[in-house]
Parts: sequence; structure tokens; C-alpha cells
Amino acid sequence: MAEGQRRPGRPGPPPGRGPPPPPFPKTSVPRSEPVDREKTCPLLLRVFTKVGGHHADGDFAVRGKEPKDEVQIYTWMDATLRELTDLVKEVAPEARRRDAILSFAFVYPDKRGRFVVREVGRTFSYPNGRRPDSGSKALGELSFQIGDYLDVAILTQ
Repeated sequence: MAEGQRRPGRPGPPPGRGPPPPPFPKTSVPRSEPVDREKTCPLLLRVFTKVGGHHADGDFAVRGKEPKDEVQIYTWMDATLRELTDLVKEVAPEARRRDAILSFAFVYPDKRGRFVVREVGRTFSYPNGRRPDSGSKALGELSFQIGDYLDVAILTQ
């Protein structure tokens, strides 16, 4: 093709507009520093699972009388929701279903001492590129505090 001729199809940029603008700066939460898992002691994460939805705030009101469906996991602050999804799938058959969605919530006492269940992310049991989820988020990025519990709702469609 001779210079100046264009093939039919998508039009090019309008003439004389100059270079494209610089990309927007990222405003997302900075990734937490990776933990040297060989040298750093893991934390004990108390995970409560429930099929169909999250536990109610009141289920955690009395220490020692938390829900019975507890799994204890030793992990680190840089553990991602995808890592935790895979661990939950090992102990909860419902989480292994092809259509399962795992909703993660932190459980912690508010300023008055009442427990709050706050959703922080969702993952698909079997992820794929067409359905983005929160699997790459780490506990530290999500403002997890040592001593909080993790409540996992296993949802199916």
C-alpha cells in the first residue's frame, strides 16, 4: 500500500492529536510485603465455615461459644484468599462444587465490644479468567488484625 492509503476497517487516530496521555497512577492499596515463611512464625487463623451465608454477629457474642464449624489454620499475613480457598476446599466438600463461591468476612469486636462480621472478598471455587475475583488479595492488604476470626460463607447457585 502506498503511504497515506489506509485499508478499510478501523479508523486511525485523528490527525494532530499528539501522543496519548500518561496512564493514571494506581490508587489501589499497596501490596503488603511478602513474608519470609521460613523465618517468620505463622499466626493461628480461626476459620468458621457455613453453607448458604455468613454467621450472624451474635453467633460470636460469647467467647467459648463460637460456632462449632471451626477449622484452625496456621498461616501468614501475606496469605491470599486463593490460598485460603484451597485450604477450605480440603475440609468442606460443599466448597469443592464447580459452582461454589466463597465469601470471606473478618469477624472482630467493634469499639463497644460487640462482634462485627464484615465481608472482605469473594472467590470462585474454580477460578477462570472471565470471572475475576478477590483471590489475589492478601490478609494484610485487607486490614486483617491478629486475633480476628475469618468467616467463610459457601454459596452455590
